[in-house]
Amino acid sequence: MKILGKLYLIPTTLGESDPMDVLPQTVKKAIDFIDYYIVENEKTARKSIKAAHPEKKQPDLKISLLNKHTEVKEHAQMIAPCLQGINVGLMSEAGCPGVADPGAAIVKIAHEKGIQVVPLVGPSSILLALMGSGMNGQSFAFNGYLPIDKSEKKSALKNLEKLSYDKNQSQLFIETPYRNNKLLEDILQTLQPNTHLCIACDITLPTEYIKTLRVADWKKTKVDLHNRPCIFIIHKMY
Repeated sequence: MKILGKLYLIPTTLGESDPMDVLPQTVKKAIDFIDYYIVENEKTARKSIKAAHPEKKQPDLKISLLNKHTEVKEHAQMIAPCLQGINVGLMSEAGCPGVADPGAAIVKIAHEKGIQVVPLVGPSSILLALMGSGMNGQSFAFNGYLPIDKSEKKSALKNLEKLSYDKNQSQLFIETPYRNNKLLEDILQTLQPNTHLCIACDITLPTEYIKTLRVADWKKTKVDLHNRPCIFIIHKMY
C-alpha cells in the first residue's frame, strides 16, 4: 500500500510577537521535518518559519503560493508531493490556516485524495476574541466582511442584530484594517443602544485591546482602530 504524506496546518502569530509566546513546541517540531510549504506570501512565510525555527535551512524550502492570483487548476499540483509520500505544510498569513483563509481549498482537496490533514494548535483571532468578549460561546457565527456600500452595510448590521436576538447567537465580523474606524461609526449609528458590541484588536500583541460595552456606552468612548486587525462581535440580548 502506498504511503502518503500528510498535510500539516501550521499556525503563525497574529503580528509582531515572539512565536514561542503564542505557539506550542509542536509547531517548531513540524517545521523541523517539513520542507514543502503552501503559503500566501513567500517573504512573510519565510520570516515566520525563521522566527519559529531559526535553525531551519531556508534554501531547503520549496514554496508554492496560494493567493488571489492563484488559479484553481494549480491547487492539486501544490498538494501533489503528499501523493509521493512527502509531508506538506500549509501556512496562513496570520493565525490558523483554513479559518477565514484561502487554505481551506487545499484542505478540501486533501480530503478528496485521502491525504491525512493534521491541524496544529495556534492562535485564532476569531476564537480569542469570542473568549474575551463575554458573549455567547455556545452559539455564534463568523460572517467575514460586511458590504462596502453604506446602505448595504447598514442593512447587514441590522440583520445581524436581529439574528443575534432571535437566535441568541453572537455575530462576529471583520473589516479591512484601514476601514475600521468608519465601520465603528456605522455600527454606532445603526445598532440599538442596548445592543452589546465587543471590539477585539491586536490580539496577543502588546497593544491588545478587548472591550465589550453597550452601543450607548461606546458612543461615549474614544478608541482609534485605524490599521489595527480587529474582530467585531455584536449581540442584542434578551
